[in-house]
Amino acid sequence: MRLQDKRRDEEPEVNLTPLIDVVFLLLIFFMVSTTFDKQAELNIELPEASGKVTETRQFKVEISIDAQGHYFINNRRVRDEKLATLKRALSDTVQGHARPKLIISADRKTPHEYVIRAMDAARQLGLTHLTFATRQSAGD
Repeated sequence: MRLQDKRRDEEPEVNLTPLIDVVFLLLIFFMVSTTFDKQAELNIELPEASGKVTETRQFKVEISIDAQGHYFINNRRVRDEKLATLKRALSDTVQGHARPKLIISADRKTPHEYVIRAMDAARQLGLTHLTFATRQSAGD
């Protein structure tokens, strides 16, 4: 009596459905757990204001001032808080750009003196397009 092998010569298949499910779940996990914070390096709490956000294509220079009065120009720390040093760093940054837009981002606890010093340095350099960064108030 001869027994026949009932197995067929089929190639094994790989089921991709569980793999796709795992990749999809990882994607959702990373999307939910990722935080997007523009000012991750500097911890500045901006004051609130209402109004519309406008976007321009001018060259922008941002002076950030933390609560202790340290200046940062485009996220680079200025050596000290003296007016001459701030003017020199600001002048080096705007050099070669016509009519740059200056944005002052000061922490809400920054002493008034440091904000005025930044405005004075900008005025002495002839920078007239000045804006203050705020965050949108929760009431709007």
